[in-house]
Amino acid sequence: MREVEVVGVRVEMPSNQPLVLLRETDGERYLPIWIAGSEATAIAFAQQGVVPPRPLTHDLMKDVLEANGAVLDEVRITAMNDGVFFAVLAFESGVEVDARPSDSIALALRTGSRIVCSEELLDEIGIAVPDEREEEVEKFREFLDHVSPEDFESPQE
Repeated sequence: MREVEVVGVRVEMPSNQPLVLLRETDGERYLPIWIAGSEATAIAFAQQGVVPPRPLTHDLMKDVLEANGAVLDEVRITAMNDGVFFAVLAFESGVEVDARPSDSIALALRTGSRIVCSEELLDEIGIAVPDEREEEVEKFREFLDHVSPEDFESPQE
């Protein structure tokens, strides 16, 4: 397993599909994972330190874990089958729970837990960005600094 960090969320054009971008902490590979709008908002809120007046789902999950003394040790992004990503919540107690990566990432950001990805998954679909392309990545990070969680919400009809 390789440790990854959340670069941020963005909307892929022209499909308007949100994605979360992960990056190896000690490498040059990136892993894009397409996610739903509500999870994109939850991840963006956590990255920006937005605290809602009432707990949202991932905040509630964090509060329930804390109230029960459960410590989320790490989130493991384990596989992709037929375009669907899989993750595991690994608790300090040794308990493991199957989860979606988007929910897992949103929870990890709230609990300060490590996020790791299987080496095989990074080998299979990771995108290597050599140092000379770091300028493009920096532009993406600049975009992330100016995007708000509301940008990922669906318009009300």
